[in-house]
Amino acid sequence: MAPRETDDNPTEADQPAAAQREWERLWKEGDDDGPAGAGAESGQPAKADAEPETDTEPEDERDADADTSETPDADTETSGTADDDSPPPSTPAHSSADEVATPHLDDERIAAVRRVAAAGRRWRNLQLAGCAALLAVAMTAGAIAVGAAKDSGAAGVAVGSSAVSPELLASGSLDASIASLQAHLRTQPKDFDGWATLGLAYVEQARTKGDPSRYPQAQAAFQRSLKISPANENALEGRAALAAARHEFKEALTYADQVLKENPYSERALCSRIDALVELGRYADASKAADLADARKPGVPVFTRYAYVHELRGDVGTARKVLEQALAAATSPGDISYVAGTLGQLAWNQGDYKTALNDYGRALAADENYLPALEGRARTQAALGDRAAAIKGMELVVSRYPLPQPLVELGELYESRGAEGDKAKAEDQYALVDAWIALARANGVNADLDTALAAADHGDVKSALKAARAEWARRHTVHTADALAWALHVNGRDKEALPYARRATATNYHNASFIYHLGTIELATGHKADGRAHLAKALKLNPGFSPLGAAKARKALEATK
Repeated sequence: MAPRETDDNPTEADQPAAAQREWERLWKEGDDDGPAGAGAESGQPAKADAEPETDTEPEDERDADADTSETPDADTETSGTADDDSPPPSTPAHSSADEVATPHLDDERIAAVRRVAAAGRRWRNLQLAGCAALLAVAMTAGAIAVGAAKDSGAAGVAVGSSAVSPELLASGSLDASIASLQAHLRTQPKDFDGWATLGLAYVEQARTKGDPSRYPQAQAAFQRSLKISPANENALEGRAALAAARHEFKEALTYADQVLKENPYSERALCSRIDALVELGRYADASKAADLADARKPGVPVFTRYAYVHELRGDVGTARKVLEQALAAATSPGDISYVAGTLGQLAWNQGDYKTALNDYGRALAADENYLPALEGRARTQAALGDRAAAIKGMELVVSRYPLPQPLVELGELYESRGAEGDKAKAEDQYALVDAWIALARANGVNADLDTALAAADHGDVKSALKAARAEWARRHTVHTADALAWALHVNGRDKEALPYARRATATNYHNASFIYHLGTIELATGHKADGRAHLAKALKLNPGFSPLGAAKARKALEATK
């Protein structure tokens, strides 16, 4: 959802720094219902211990030392450069212990975020600034403590189960592995493989914790690695993974191809290439790339991508068969939870709720805190009519991971329940979507698709259309086509929307939301028979595809009898 501006609000470009300044002022001044009051209740310090601001100067115009002058944990500056043999300072701003937040600190920080959102209803011109600043503090301090994977159906990125080497994850704790790498690099600052591995670990940490502030740290680590050893494979693989995570898919493809010229069997590069082609809407090329990767480097990361390419073409049977094969090959808890959770999402998309719950159960048996499984289970419970369990489950998810999709889903669950105070609770969730998007953009993530999807239904519809057009200009996928179609529709431009809605469903991807959008737009353009057919198809495929959308689809069918 695009940031809402008022006469008193900073512009989008100024918001991250302005948010931090305003947050610090509020901590000092104090207010029973505002941020300072929240801090006093939760035991927060008088001044939030936020990440330092990252340099936003274009990468190719910056001095490499400036980009990579951080300590191994990328939170404070070193006194030397990559060519300096002296180790970085031994006491970073965030110690390794800070990387793993304790549960009570998690609860305090998230509670503070929610108090800011509530106070924002009274201080409209400070709402986004306060939310964004504290959300940044919560994330960078390690308040979001358990792993998660991005839902490829929501944001478009088909992310593999792990971006880092098995050796790095052998300890079972990514945070502990990062701390170990940081300690190693303080004594061996010219270990370019160590810097590249640290960068990959930061990319994974950003993904699993929903924390985009780790991306500048990953970038600094990769640049340091490349300065020490130009064109080394691990750093280039990492740059591809980082570009994909930031939704810079053309750059991801370029880096992946560069690696594959030297090493055609690089698993990470093969996977990054599939991801980039999928996200650029080049589905035929992605299918060929998946076949090639399967021939060269079969395994869990390739299998999951191979399955997603087939799912996009409507070949659900093959997708499930391949994912079951991937699950049989998985050995680590992370891989098992990832693949089982993906199987659950595939079943949910087909309205097979019993199978979905079983698959999510398998994922949670491997990792009881795995975000997509917790979120998917709550979504499935909502579809089955158990709204109380769904709300409880989704509240747990967003208390740990205030990410756009679960925030919107929880807001819609509140709206569908309609109890006293639920409307305000829903608005709080949508305000936090704004905050996350501002934080993501401040850390180099292209958040236009997230903006378009959230704002079209729960924000500024003009901003939704602007974001959707910008995303469509970058890439032509079924997800961007659907987002643009819906943004045009909510702006009353249904004739323009119809071709995009048809394009979104042209691959036979089984997505009830896409089909619902198409049916709604067809009704609005006078195609009554087609509209009714598609609304009925959406409800038959996945009757509980959305807490609000499914009800609207039924109402539209009833009204057009």
